Amino acid sequence: MENMPSEENRPTASVNPYILPGSILLAALIVGGSLIYMVNSSDGNGGAPKTAKLENPVVPQTATTLPTDAVRGNPDAPVLIVEYGDYQCPFCGSYFNEVEPVLMQEYVQTGKAKMVFRNLAFLGPESVAAAEAAYCGQEQGKFWEYHDALYAVEIADFAAVRQENNGNLNRDLFLKIARDNALDIANFTQCVDDRKYADQVQQDNNAAAAIGVQSTPTTFVNGVKVVVLDANGDPVPNPQTGTTQSVGANGQAILNAVEAAVSGR
Repeated sequence: MENMPSEENRPTASVNPYILPGSILLAALIVGGSLIYMVNSSDGNGGAPKTAKLENPVVPQTATTLPTDAVRGNPDAPVLIVEYGDYQCPFCGSYFNEVEPVLMQEYVQTGKAKMVFRNLAFLGPESVAAAEAAYCGQEQGKFWEYHDALYAVEIADFAAVRQENNGNLNRDLFLKIARDNALDIANFTQCVDDRKYADQVQQDNNAAAAIGVQSTPTTFVNGVKVVVLDANGDPVPNPQTGTTQSVGANGQAILNAVEAAVSGR
């Protein structure tokens, strides 16, 4: 998970993203009005169990869609999943690569939930430029196609270079993605060159900070933040979404939270 400074395409063929690791043991408890999910992620090596908690209270800004949101799925679906992300964040890439396909198949495509992505573009100028370009894609009705293409590129690039702001998220790439998705290139190019959505991306960042979002990915389910806790009930500072071999504690927590919301627990 990428954290803000203190100042303030899909899974590989060798991995089936729809089957969770067999070593994960789930249980649900009610503690002080909050749902807590026990996730045994010890891999059989005696590690401490992890827990995932849906924390109260509900954050109103994340309990409903906003005019700037591009909704993935049925807009009338009862469960809303909101991810705050950065297009350079490697853990967001893991979320996209591992968790999102499960959410799509099990919940979004079945009409049980809908998803939105909101910017916390804090890792540098390329994060901001990519977020602006995605808005230019959204202007032509292709936000999610653009979002997916950006993460596919970033996942491959980070695996090879492992460095943010390395120049890969650039104007040429933005135009290529636009062409690949049959966008009106003249309008898209002007949108990018004019930085039409620069103010909107800054507003997104400010809105995220205002509700205490300081790292990516951060996920809310029906307005409730999903938090991974250790065996002592303390938040895990940087719960990674996982690797290509495992959904991981944070990803499992998100899946648990969505299932609980869908089931009405």
